[in-house]
Formats: sequence, C-alpha cells, structure tokens
Amino acid sequence: MKIRGTELFVKALKEEGITTLFGYPGGYAIDIFDELYKQNDIEVILPRHEQGLIHAADGYARSTGRVGVCLVTSGPGATNLVTGIATANYDSVPLVCFTGQVPTGLIGNDAFQEVDIIGITRSICKYGVTVRSREDLGRIIKEAFYIAATGKPGPVIVDLPKDIMLELGSDSYPKEVNIRGYKPNSKVHMGQLKKSLDMLHNAKRPIFLAGGGVNISNANKEFTKLVELTNVPAVTTIMGRGSIDTTHPLYIGNIGMHGIYAANKAIHECDLLFSIGTRFNDRITGKLGEFAPNAKIVHIDIDSAAISKNIVVDIPIVSDAKQAIEKMLPEVKRCSTDTWNSQIFQWKKEFPLHMTIDSGVTPKKIIETMNETFSEAIVVTDVGQHQMWTTQYLEMNEYKQLLTSGGLGTMGYGFPAAVGAQFGNPHNTVICISGDGGMQMNIQEMATAVAWELPLILCIFNNSCLGMVRQWQKLFYGKRYSSTCLRGGKNCKSHCNGLNSSGENSTEAGTTGAKSSCPAYSPDFVKLAESYGAYGIRVETEEDIKKAFLQAIQNKKAPTIIEFMIDSEEIVLPMVQGGKPISEMILDC
Repeated sequence: MKIRGTELFVKALKEEGITTLFGYPGGYAIDIFDELYKQNDIEVILPRHEQGLIHAADGYARSTGRVGVCLVTSGPGATNLVTGIATANYDSVPLVCFTGQVPTGLIGNDAFQEVDIIGITRSICKYGVTVRSREDLGRIIKEAFYIAATGKPGPVIVDLPKDIMLELGSDSYPKEVNIRGYKPNSKVHMGQLKKSLDMLHNAKRPIFLAGGGVNISNANKEFTKLVELTNVPAVTTIMGRGSIDTTHPLYIGNIGMHGIYAANKAIHECDLLFSIGTRFNDRITGKLGEFAPNAKIVHIDIDSAAISKNIVVDIPIVSDAKQAIEKMLPEVKRCSTDTWNSQIFQWKKEFPLHMTIDSGVTPKKIIETMNETFSEAIVVTDVGQHQMWTTQYLEMNEYKQLLTSGGLGTMGYGFPAAVGAQFGNPHNTVICISGDGGMQMNIQEMATAVAWELPLILCIFNNSCLGMVRQWQKLFYGKRYSSTCLRGGKNCKSHCNGLNSSGENSTEAGTTGAKSSCPAYSPDFVKLAESYGAYGIRVETEEDIKKAFLQAIQNKKAPTIIEFMIDSEEIVLPMVQGGKPISEMILDC
C-alpha cells in the first residue's frame, strides 16, 4: 500500500510509542501538522518559542527516561533549536528533532527559509541527516530513535524536505535496526574490571566519583550498594548529584569549582580515584596538572572518546555505568578505609557549607525549607548562582530528581524544561528554581503552562542582577559591574558599584556624580504572573518562605511564581577561580 510521507511519519511515531510531541508549525512543516491533526494518539504541545519547545522536550526526556520528540519548520524554526540541541548533546539527553525543509529541488538555491540545519548542528548533535528519498524515510526515522536512545544518548536531527513528505511510498516501517557503522558497546571487559577492583582493595585512600552517567543509567541503587559494600566514600559531579542519597553517611558532596571543601580536598589527597560516568570537564578538574595528583585513576564511561580525553587514566573501562557496577558487586569486599573516612569527615566538620549572609531570605533557607516541605519532587534549575546553591543544599534521594543544564550552562533552560517535565509526569510535583535573569529568557512559556493548567511551582531568586557573572566581577574584576545589573537603564550613572543598603547605587571613587536611587525593578513578577492567568507571590521575610510553598501547593490548575527577594551581595562559596587547582578554594570573603 502506498501512503504519503506525512502518513508514514505519524505511523512511525506511534510505532515508537510516542504519545507527546512538542511542535511549532510553519510553511515547510504544515503538511506534517495537518496529518497529526487527523489522529488522537499523539498529543501535540504548542510552546511559544522553538527554544522553549526543545528545552521542554529535553525536560520531558530527562524526567521520564523516554526519547523527547520535537517538530519545527525550516529556517528560523530550525535554527531556534540550536541552543537546545547543544544543551542536550552535552548532557546526553535522547532527543529526536524533526525539522521541515524546502523541497529537494530548491536545496542549495537560497530558497525562502532554507538553512542547512544538518551542517549547522553537525558538531553539537549525535547524528543528523536530511531525507533525500521517500523510500528511505521509514528506515531513517527508525534509526534516529535507535541512535538517540542507545549507547551514550544524545540528540538526533532529521531534516524533512516538503516534497519527500508529500510523495507516495511504501507504508512499511522497519521492526529492527542494523547500522553497519554504529554498534554500541554492551559488554564489560572483565579483565579490566578485575584489575580495577584489585587496585581498589589495595588502596589506602580511595574515593568514588559519580557523574551524570550513573543517573542516566539508573544505577543509583547499585552505586549505593557498591559504596556500602566497600566502605569507600563517594563524591559527585553536579550532574551526578542524586546518584547516592545526599544524607548517606559515606556521601561527601559535590566536587569542582563550587564543590565543598571536604570533597575537593579528598580528591586532592586520594591515592585512587574510581570514577564512573563523568567527562572530567574543566569545572570539575580545575587545573588539569594538579587534579588528583597522588592518585591512580580508574575511569568507567560508556563513551570511549571521553576516556583519557581530559585526564589520562590508568585503567579505562568502556561500559554503561549500571552494567559495570552490577558486574562489580559480586566481586567487591570491604576496604580498610576507616582512618581515611575519619579524616574526610573531620574536614567536612571543620569547613561546612555556609553563606556570607545568614539572616532573612537567603538561598540556603529557601532550599532547606523546600527540603522540609517536599518529600517527593522533580526539581529543575536554570543556570547561575541559584543552580549552584541548589546543587549544594538540595537533599536528593530516590524520591527526588534534579534536572539542570550542566555541560553547556544554558540560561533560559529551567522554566521550559520544567514545563516538559510536568507534561511527562502529570502527577508529580515539579519545581523550577531560576534567577530573575534566566527566567526572563523564556518567560513566554508561561502562556503554555497556563493553557495546559500545569501546577508548576516557579521559584525566582531575585537579586536584581546576573548573579554569577557579578560574583566574578566582585571577586576578580575590582567590583566593576559591567552589564550585570538588571535594574540598569538610561538614567543610571556610569561605573556603578552596585546597589547599597539604602536602595541607591554608588559611583566608582574618582568619577563624577552623586549617589542616586536605582530604577524600579522590571518586570513585577507577581503582576506578570497574574497577567498570564497564573499566581504570583512575593517573599521578603524569612517567616513567609514556608507559607509561600504551602500556598503554591494549593494551586492545582495554574503555575505559581514565588519571587524570593535576596541580597545581591550573596555569593556561592566555596569557589575555585578558573584555571586554579580545586585544592585552592576561596572559603570566605
């Protein structure tokens, strides 16, 4: 039987078990949307911008473990996906992104809304392909879902020319995939694994480092059991947080630029670093030559290209994290780590996490109240200071999940990703933590959330500035706050040194101009929420933090913005300056 390409497209999605698609129509995708209109099995979600759309698909995929699917038109529709594709690629998120394209006869002619989206995204996706033949359509879609979800997950782009989608062709959709050049590794090298365990059992100061790969492979229970059987302490990357309960007695904390003192110190002093599912990026390692300088290094990762790419390791093991840990569990034994563990927890006691401001509405108190209020939740963050505070203070266990942009650090990710997570988990509490800067990058998705009656709880840490960049300016650039004040405008004095306690901005010493009052902050987030049909709460006192969360829980048919007014002088500590070893931490200022 002959059917149009659009019909095969819809059939393929159904065969892949897709029930939710995030889409934005346009001229070269209109025929596909017309076909989607004729069926009821796939729910099509219309976000308000393509970047919000792909972040929503990303949040859906991370929170459910299923492949996220999005569909946009050609030209600007496709290019608006680029940031989201890169975000998903860095964090190993399985997405299949379908883009409309001009008819094949016009490709290369600079036609209206023609872009080479495959060429543009080649370096930031797992795979990309333009369908050139109607008979290849089914096979390519099947391969796209397979590639996105297997091995190291990632985004796949399938470009769909308009004429291919209207052409008649076979109605068959493949049942299996056989790609000659793509054979994901599914076995663990037991010889290498046994060598690594011998090294572990003989070490005096071993430590486990869990990265995002442990969470992606759902190896949390297995990793916890590994830690308990060996009595070896564990640290995590930001993406690995939650791989073991954060209240577990053998869990130390996060490592890296904003890692806690004891965790970074343990990495610096260990004699064996047993790492699972991490890329060893610069935010984790600091100065490469001084990362774990006294240690032998074991590295388990599903991506062979990641091993010894940044840090040269002694024992490489290419494997899925869960498969490797499962093979290890019958072989491991308790290690002699009591003295080492005591030393680490002495460091943790002497140098605990703290904030420079300890009264009023502080990030620490907000997140601690969140810990007390929500026993189960999906927490999504944007990027910035609030992200680091969340990864420091949010308690994680099997009932909580953390979604955040780790590799690319994408501002504007949090809110739309929370929208996607809520679609994928309609009965779960979804909380988004964002800064006032990041929230405004995709605030238009409030319309999507209101239209679909999503009971999101959106926490805005409002410090009137781009906090993380301002923190660097405060510590390393002589308090020259260039382009980081979100109150700034036409009538502000130049060379402002920031908001002072009286609500005024002060000019740099030696320049002309007296102190002047700062402009009012814009927007008013409470009024903005209400204008969309959502709820808005502003919190300015510590006593109101808990009340705001309890009120938000009652709002079941629309999102709630809780705007927490925090001090712009608050910074994330500890901190390691870029290019410095992680053992050199700024602990106070």
